[in-house]
Amino acid sequence: MASLRALLIAHAPLLFLDASSSRVQVGLIEEDGRMRWHAAEAEAGTAVFAGVAALGVDPTQVGAWVFCEGPGSILGIRTVAMAIRTWQTLAPEVRCVTYQSLELMVHALADPAATVIADARRETWHAMQLGQPMRRVPTAELPREGLVLPEGFRTWSKLPADLPVRREPYDLTTILPRAANACIFHATEAPDAFLHEEPSYVTWTPQIHRAPV
Repeated sequence: MASLRALLIAHAPLLFLDASSSRVQVGLIEEDGRMRWHAAEAEAGTAVFAGVAALGVDPTQVGAWVFCEGPGSILGIRTVAMAIRTWQTLAPEVRCVTYQSLELMVHALADPAATVIADARRETWHAMQLGQPMRRVPTAELPREGLVLPEGFRTWSKLPADLPVRREPYDLTTILPRAANACIFHATEAPDAFLHEEPSYVTWTPQIHRAPV
């Protein structure tokens, strides 16, 4: 695991790609900390490439791709992962580094009393507190206070009406500098969306349909 400061020293310039929220964010960070960003509320397959074009950067000529693996929009995250896998065939020497949206948010807030959440479907939530690993929590077991939901994160599960939830901007231009010393980045050779657990499948034996006797 590495911090943003360590990544900049070792691999700058960094091309950040985050489609975990409805606002797709693409950024270029130089070794001296200078940042340029492009953000758009559009389909990830359009917004990511529009962001790269707007920044005027060749994605094969950077030091590392820094990719948010989630939690968040699975479709958006996997779209970015596919783009990076394509670039990997063109520039195999470029490093790919991932981070998690909730972990970034937790370190940016630096509030031990806050629990940052994201929808995990089927009436459960990804939940994370400072200094604690991410958990998958049923709605009924969420803390009664201190809940934070990043803005732009879609929800399918419904929170109880009496459960107070604070919305915080998920804006990398502000939260990344606040978490610059947090060791939340790790290298990967196979970028993909974060899964809390591997999917399980039910097996079945096919049978030929026959009319009842």
